[in-house]
Amino acid sequence: MREVSQPSAKRRRPDETDHPAQQGDPPRRRARSTLARFGAAAGLFFLAPVTAEYLIGYDENVGRFLALLAGLAILGPLYGGAALIIREVARRSGWGWPSLLLLAAAFGVFQAGLVDQSLFNTSYRDIDYWDDMLRPTFVPALGVSAYHLMTFVVGHVVWSIGAPIAVVESLVPARRSTPWLGRIGLTLAGVLYLAASLLIFADHVKSERFLASAPQLAGAGVAVLALIWAAVLLGRRRSRPPVGPRRAPRPLLVGLLALTAAGGTQLLPPSWVGVAIGVLVAAAVVLAVGRWSRRAGWRPAHVLALAGGAVMANAVFGFLVQPFGEPSLALKLAHNVVLAVGMFALLTLAAWAVRRSQADVDTAPDR
Repeated sequence: MREVSQPSAKRRRPDETDHPAQQGDPPRRRARSTLARFGAAAGLFFLAPVTAEYLIGYDENVGRFLALLAGLAILGPLYGGAALIIREVARRSGWGWPSLLLLAAAFGVFQAGLVDQSLFNTSYRDIDYWDDMLRPTFVPALGVSAYHLMTFVVGHVVWSIGAPIAVVESLVPARRSTPWLGRIGLTLAGVLYLAASLLIFADHVKSERFLASAPQLAGAGVAVLALIWAAVLLGRRRSRPPVGPRRAPRPLLVGLLALTAAGGTQLLPPSWVGVAIGVLVAAAVVLAVGRWSRRAGWRPAHVLALAGGAVMANAVFGFLVQPFGEPSLALKLAHNVVLAVGMFALLTLAAWAVRRSQADVDTAPDR
């Protein structure tokens, strides 16, 4: 999902630089900029928990929309706060998507290994089918299921962090690569995330009466630090220019690839064969996107297509998921339909914004 800068992509949209009122009224321009940045940050803060938790619809609050709104008080800081922090670090540092996604992987390990510790819990929340997912790929020496490790980390990378960031950045293309938070906002996001994480940790320790062993916690901590270090090293590398005469495929094809890959991995069995296939699919997608993103013609529309395909895969798969507590079929279908339609509408709006921004860039005169 790395973007390759094109020479024309550095031009500003005419309405951002040429408007007389903006040139003659800096306070008004600053106010509009602040409002836009705040709107983008707020959008990511609330979209991340929707794509991470609500869209697939597995929890007991499925269809109970007031309860879902109330849940954002915790899930907003937990997912949205983390997404904001990761995005700010990556964009302020000038890093591309590879580093951002490595930070997302570090978040996934931190969340599943150190916060709710579901990565190590052999009877998490007394879920009926937990043992069926855990045992086939359980590694006793580590106390970890390879299937859980793959699904938890990939899920956080794609649906908790990567996809919501890509969607919201597409909605505000003029601010796609710029910071959205000041020092106060970034500090607030960090405090909210830590508070939500501590609340989740305390709740799980009390309700699950489980605490991972010291070696497991240390191993998870080392993995988090290693992923962060890898993100830093990769971010320091200079981006390579587009290579070869071939152009990037159309965004529609990229979106179909993401839809197929994300949907297919959701259907994998919790076995070593399923883990192997999942790893191969993830590696193939990374290699393909890495190659395509270095070709001429790779644009923000491709990044949105990747995110949109993954998001809609979860929206469709949500119809097949049986939620906890077995809510009525009407509640479940209402939940799935409302969120799927709402997400499709949001992606449509984002695609319109990206097309409009690209049209402005393509038609802008050279200066």
